[in-house]
Amino acid sequence: MLHDNVPTLALGAAALLLTAAIFLFLPPQREATSLAGFLLQLLPFVLAAEAIARLRLAESLRLGLGLVAAPMVFLVIFCWFVPKVFFSLDNFETVYVLVLMMIPFIILSLTLTFRLGGGPTAMCRRLAGAMLLLMLSGLEDLAFLTVNHHTDPEWATIPERWNWASHMKVFLGHYPTKEEAFVFIGVHVVLALLVLFLPTRYFTAMRPRRRNPRIER
Repeated sequence: MLHDNVPTLALGAAALLLTAAIFLFLPPQREATSLAGFLLQLLPFVLAAEAIARLRLAESLRLGLGLVAAPMVFLVIFCWFVPKVFFSLDNFETVYVLVLMMIPFIILSLTLTFRLGGGPTAMCRRLAGAMLLLMLSGLEDLAFLTVNHHTDPEWATIPERWNWASHMKVFLGHYPTKEEAFVFIGVHVVLALLVLFLPTRYFTAMRPRRRNPRIER
């Protein structure tokens, strides 16, 4: 069983070490300053998602671990993220960074729950990838503007330029206009749907074909 999970353990350890390194040398910040830095901060998520997808456990162990993992995940959210958010309510920057950390954690937790429930490796990758695309899409920015009752005239209507959306800026090279933001959101939502629902044969076709070892001989 341990031998089957060597890749999982290696990927999980790499995710933890890289997360620790980012916290030590690249403290979390609200603004994305470069595409390279933005992608680097996403790398621990990718490694952790792949570790979860590759997890190999016997059914009895999987069910037992599920009973432990679900409460532990809840406690991390309830006893670390929530108190931190409440404590920092007067500090928007800190609250924003805490939420930025909390959402990937929730995505990985949902993916782990799916995996422990018997979800296949490929679908775990799809779930994590699709939810990450939705997180990065800008849907939350649009929701902030539309579901809240804004009394400030600056926010009463959707701004013509989204000069806070740095996660879009690192891809576009500039802060998006309202129309560009809508397109950015739409593309990410479509990609998320494709990742979730595109037939498996399309993903299989994208993989490089392995040479027949007998031919190479």
